[in-house]
Amino acid sequence: MITQQKPRLLSIDALRGFDMLLITGGGEAIVRLKGETGLTWVDWLANQLEHPAWHGFTFYDFIFPLFLFTAGLSLSFSLQSGLKKGLDKKALYRKAFIRTLLLIVLGIIDKNIPLNIFDPAHIRYGTVLGRIGVATFLTTLIYLNISGKNRLVLVAAILAAYCAALFLIPVPGYGAGDLSFEGNLVGWIDRNVMPGRLLQKTYDENALLTQLPACCLTVLGAVAGDILQKETTGNKKVVELSIFGVVALAAGLIWGMFFPINKHLWSSSFILLTGGMAFIFLAMFYWVIDVLGYRKWTFFFKVIGMNSLVIYLMVRFVPFDIMSEKLFSGFYMHAPENFHPALNALGSLAIVWTILYIMYRKKIFIKI
Repeated sequence: MITQQKPRLLSIDALRGFDMLLITGGGEAIVRLKGETGLTWVDWLANQLEHPAWHGFTFYDFIFPLFLFTAGLSLSFSLQSGLKKGLDKKALYRKAFIRTLLLIVLGIIDKNIPLNIFDPAHIRYGTVLGRIGVATFLTTLIYLNISGKNRLVLVAAILAAYCAALFLIPVPGYGAGDLSFEGNLVGWIDRNVMPGRLLQKTYDENALLTQLPACCLTVLGAVAGDILQKETTGNKKVVELSIFGVVALAAGLIWGMFFPINKHLWSSSFILLTGGMAFIFLAMFYWVIDVLGYRKWTFFFKVIGMNSLVIYLMVRFVPFDIMSEKLFSGFYMHAPENFHPALNALGSLAIVWTILYIMYRKKIFIKI
């Protein structure tokens, strides 16, 4: 008997596309308008698209955690599909491991342009793509060997242990519980164990110790994926996702009173806050798109979400700002000069989206 395949959830592609739009500079036009318009709300939006220096939270801090969450979300569907096709665990482990190695290599190339392979001491090994690869591999191991409720227990244990480590393990010269830029345990481990170049000199936010709390976001994404695959109504799924979101968000804010919300440290409060937000965003996207059926507006994001790896690497290697200036400066040169950088950023976005649209029409989707 042939089992009919369930239709792909458009909300997942749209949410991923929304996220990738911001990861790859889709909000750059707003950032470039900061202080140029005299409008308070524009400046507020621009501030939300920049990371805080240390403790604190802006919307931009949510973007990478959301991608780790959506990676776990897609992983849940992929692993369930593999199991239904009769693949054993070894085959799924192998596939996840190869994907991880490819993402680590691509991440090293991405963050070390031009890459000098003969100077390994100055290569940065902690990368965004590498973090995604490691997180999805660890989540694969967890997903295939630990039951649903116990995964949440494991997440809680990891976040509690991480918090305890930062507060109880003394750092030479600083003592225990020092969460400053210079004295935190994460940075000390990076400086003494992590090879190569560290992004922030004294530590690297994508290096070793922070991988554990970051992985929790991918596990939570897999939990959300299981909810979406349940044989129940769409509205019940929305309610369950929302409950998870509100509880995690509230727990993150409460924990943040003791363990500050900090993206650089991937603090436990930060993980719960952003994980809760991710559940809520998914619930909203799923409800509006796949339950209520309002789908036409998602096309712009879907085009981006279907080729997330391509857009991430493309904006790193292709000088779209220069292309935009050559193509569009003849038009925006008539606008006030202080608006030119923002208009040029919009031109860059238009070029990138057009390339992705052509790939979409040609059914070219590059995934690992």
